Amino acid sequence: MAERRVVVTGIGTINPLGHNIEEYFSNLEKGVSGAAPITHFDTEKFKTKFACEIKNYDPSLYFDRKEVRKYDRFTQYALIAAEQAMQDAGFDMEQVDKERAGVIWCSGIGGLKSLFDECVGYAEGGNTPRFSPFFIPRMIADIAAGYISIKYGFMGPNYCTVSACASSNHGLVEAFNQIRYGKADIMITGGSEAAVNEPSVGGFGSMQAISTRNDDPEHASRPFDKDRDGFVIGEGAGAFILEEYEHAKARGAKIYCEFAGGGNSADAHHFTAPHPEGKGAIIAMREALKDAGLKTEDVDYINVHGTSTPLGDVAELKAVQGLFGDHAYKMNISSTKSMTGHLLGATGAIEALACIMAITKGIVPPTINCENLDPEIDSKLNLTLGKAQQREVKVALSNTFGFGGHNSTVILRKFEE
Repeated sequence: MAERRVVVTGIGTINPLGHNIEEYFSNLEKGVSGAAPITHFDTEKFKTKFACEIKNYDPSLYFDRKEVRKYDRFTQYALIAAEQAMQDAGFDMEQVDKERAGVIWCSGIGGLKSLFDECVGYAEGGNTPRFSPFFIPRMIADIAAGYISIKYGFMGPNYCTVSACASSNHGLVEAFNQIRYGKADIMITGGSEAAVNEPSVGGFGSMQAISTRNDDPEHASRPFDKDRDGFVIGEGAGAFILEEYEHAKARGAKIYCEFAGGGNSADAHHFTAPHPEGKGAIIAMREALKDAGLKTEDVDYINVHGTSTPLGDVAELKAVQGLFGDHAYKMNISSTKSMTGHLLGATGAIEALACIMAITKGIVPPTINCENLDPEIDSKLNLTLGKAQQREVKVALSNTFGFGGHNSTVILRKFEE
């Protein structure tokens, strides 16, 4: 079977930098930090008291009271972003073959807040255990994919990929494969996370994985800086409509870019720490390039995982230099987590959106907050420090890596007939 081309025809987001694509892209370009003191819960007992929350979020603007009771926030964010992407794609739903349309939606954790609240309620309850009938559906990570398919009546492939912080990239690659190998014509895909809550902040805090720069939250996410002390938790969702090219062309759809390929690998090294030489990352990037039929010198921009952790940043840049060689100095590299924080299972989705901004607008988003470059990092690399840079981006690559040694790389390419 001949492989079919896959294009992006709709996008949507709600995240710490904006409630829609326009706000997100504008704040990425400006280099705005989404970090601020946590408002979702009382942080008095916690070492970390800040995160990248969605600002001014009001679920009543999107859902009625019954729906709010049914949906954990990660599902709410998923439905909001997916609706934006569907509206953006401009389908005539009467013309869509819904058996050829599917949903692959991702979350690294799912409804952790719902699980926590129910457990607290049980512990504080009396002799009769009381649980909400919505508890299980609110908690399970696959439920967002189910609700999206129900909303639009899409009866094609429907499931959730869970691979910690690599979840969204794995889901994007899966959705891409469903279309290029003829299993579907349209896929809604992306990821969502709502992990700014007590167990998440407490758990990552106990691992010493998150920053404790409470006196200066806006500068806490500082990839590549020698004084970085961990990542900053974020929340939100990013959504894509992937569509078979001839299908999109026949209906006159606007096309943002082409989804060119993806690569996956494992570090097989440690349950949380990256391979120190980035061997798994090299494999994922190499396989993505092979899948896309591209060479290293074709890549213009890499949105690195760049979490602002002491081990991860160095290992990833070693991997980039190990694979790309001299071309590593000719590319733009940036970590948008310096602005959005780390959205865990949703991070790949919003970072692939940042790559779309680079391709469609010719603007590479910056890495902010790097004031003193780590001496272990090559200062000749163009890490897009401080402010956005203009350049033509024909090919953008985005990395995501997750606890457990999961690595996933996606490649987006400027669309050409």
